[in-house]
Amino acid sequence: MDKNKFISDSFGISARALSLVDEAEREAAARFKRIDEIAEVNQLRVMKAFADNRVSDAHFVPTTGYGYDDIGRDTLDKVYADVFGAEDALVRHNFISGTHTISTALFAVLRPGDTLVSVTGKPYDTLEEVIGIAGEEGGGSLKDFGVSYVQVDLKDGDIDFDAVRDVLTRVKVKAVTVQRSRGYGDRPTYSAEKIGEVISFVKSISPDTVCIVDNCYGEFAETSEPTHYGADIIAGSLIKNPGGGIAPTGGYIAGKKKYVELCAYRLTSVGIGKEAGASLGFNRQLYQGLFMAPHTVAQAMKAAVLCGAVFEKLGFEVSPKPSEDRYDIIQSIKFRDEEKLCLFCEGIQKGAPVDSFVTPEPWDMPGYGDKVIMAAGAFTQGASIELSADGPIKPPYIAYMQGGLTYESAKLGIMSAADKIIGRTGNNES
Repeated sequence: MDKNKFISDSFGISARALSLVDEAEREAAARFKRIDEIAEVNQLRVMKAFADNRVSDAHFVPTTGYGYDDIGRDTLDKVYADVFGAEDALVRHNFISGTHTISTALFAVLRPGDTLVSVTGKPYDTLEEVIGIAGEEGGGSLKDFGVSYVQVDLKDGDIDFDAVRDVLTRVKVKAVTVQRSRGYGDRPTYSAEKIGEVISFVKSISPDTVCIVDNCYGEFAETSEPTHYGADIIAGSLIKNPGGGIAPTGGYIAGKKKYVELCAYRLTSVGIGKEAGASLGFNRQLYQGLFMAPHTVAQAMKAAVLCGAVFEKLGFEVSPKPSEDRYDIIQSIKFRDEEKLCLFCEGIQKGAPVDSFVTPEPWDMPGYGDKVIMAAGAFTQGASIELSADGPIKPPYIAYMQGGLTYESAKLGIMSAADKIIGRTGNNES
């Protein structure tokens, strides 16, 4: 069977889009090979952690009620700690999102009168109300509890080390946050090594300052994590990278034991911490998701490379560029046009396994300051490790694509999105 004819006949993709994607795919072969090499190392890291902690069928037995002596829950914490090079970890299905997980870490560490500093500029939109730089007073933000906030904006897309030094020498800073991924920003994602450089710099000036990393979208994109470079706490969502497309919900925190314990106290209760919390039968999916994560992340990384290559050929500004190293699963495309942003998301939705017939529309999404358009045809609601694309409806109209449980399915979505844009422009010009 002729593959391209089947795609054209079954999905209505034009010959122009098929040719463009084939060309981009051939040019990306070397980058795909490097991604596979990273995935293999990460898979071996996971396998060693499973073996060292003697994971067995007994760890999948569900518990109820208080969940005392849940060996599956407790061993999963140890597995995560080993994989992430941390002293301890807290992995729970009742973290509802990455924002909830990071919020838990912030409230666990900070106390009234403390100062929090973001060294990577504006935090992700949904954390603004957590910190208190947006939203109404009295809602329970860090600001309401007397925590001060200082934001060090980026300088030409990079950490402004001089400004960070100035803050650390003027103010007693309890914690700094580092956002690994770009979020809805127009800046690069930072490597684990780069984050390690930032942490070393902070510690050289203020050794007691706690370094907290929002690790969302970056897990397994490299062969190391920020905890390998000295991060006190990293946090993320299980319906992104580390859940491997299998975890139905949840989040994780990993890092120094004393800080993980504080996070556990915040999630449950002081004095209880990690000792209770029924797993309710989720353990099997959380273990299996972690097992699958290195491979699944590699699929998403390849899809991101392909997307960048295709839309660069169509004349758009993309980040990262196809030839650049990648430190997360996100690919951004700067459309500078609202209609093209929406057309791109429509194309990605059309290539989804779930709700492919739906047309995404901009809407007032909770936690965001602008309307957001989101393409997401996922088996798990909101799972960013599955193929999705979204962007705020504001200039310069950037689309952020991420995920893809399989490269082949993500490729179809990218083809469809390219076809939408080609149909709109009629040529290679953006």
